[in-house]
Amino acid sequence: MIHRLKIYLELIRPFTLIAPMVGFLSGAIIASGAAPNIYCFLGALSAAILNAASNVNNQYFDLEIDKVNKPFRPLPSGKISKMATILFACMLYCISLALSLFINLQLFFIILITAVITFFYSAPPLRIKQYPFMSNIAIALPRGMFLIVAGWSAVKSAFNIEPWFIGLIFALYLTGAATTKDFSDIKGDSQFGIKTLPILYGPEKAAKIISPFLYIPFMLIPLGVIANIIKLTALPLTLLVIWGLYTAKLITKRPQDLTLEQNHISWKHMYLMLIAGQVGFAIAYLIKI
Repeated sequence: MIHRLKIYLELIRPFTLIAPMVGFLSGAIIASGAAPNIYCFLGALSAAILNAASNVNNQYFDLEIDKVNKPFRPLPSGKISKMATILFACMLYCISLALSLFINLQLFFIILITAVITFFYSAPPLRIKQYPFMSNIAIALPRGMFLIVAGWSAVKSAFNIEPWFIGLIFALYLTGAATTKDFSDIKGDSQFGIKTLPILYGPEKAAKIISPFLYIPFMLIPLGVIANIIKLTALPLTLLVIWGLYTAKLITKRPQDLTLEQNHISWKHMYLMLIAGQVGFAIAYLIKI
């Protein structure tokens, strides 16, 4: 039983569930300017479970690719069957949708749209991940923009420019940052027709393409403050530009290194920057001036 549980935990990749929960709670705090309530935490759980479903779904449809790139994962290593994997993914999608519906209808529709995008990111006939740039957007919208808006919608109406503007900052950031994981997957992706930026343009040029997305989005923060869209207390978050520039330097200095490591240091910086930005906005909106 414990061994089986470890396999399912390995499938959902628990570490990747932190950002969705933090991002959702950040959106809720931005909306209310106060500590999240029980419904917000249930919404954050829905977002995390949806991300887990996406992780499992991706592993199911990427089995042949993972046999090349990540043979140690549960499915390609034979620790779990394809049927058990897809049933687990479906169960997670259903739980996430049920939790969101329990909170309110607008959150349910945001979670539903996100679920459709994450499902068809890997699943045929659309299999969005095989298309360059579209695959980046299919990651950036759910995990960047919609996440903030979803958290906001648990507290207020989503028909407000503020959460969409903040979500846009994270979506633009992830449009580039999401590619950092593609460098180490070149071998398997190229064999199965997945046209990621490192495959299309080579590691060096791909690194140069995505680098601006790591710092330019945070330059929108002062514009949002000037336009009175976001709070003045969010202005210090513009300093994330410096972190982004440093991460961009890591990527462009030795782009070939990204092809050799599953978890290159730049990916860790990317993930930590995402969480830092989410937490930063939450703190900014808790400050009363």
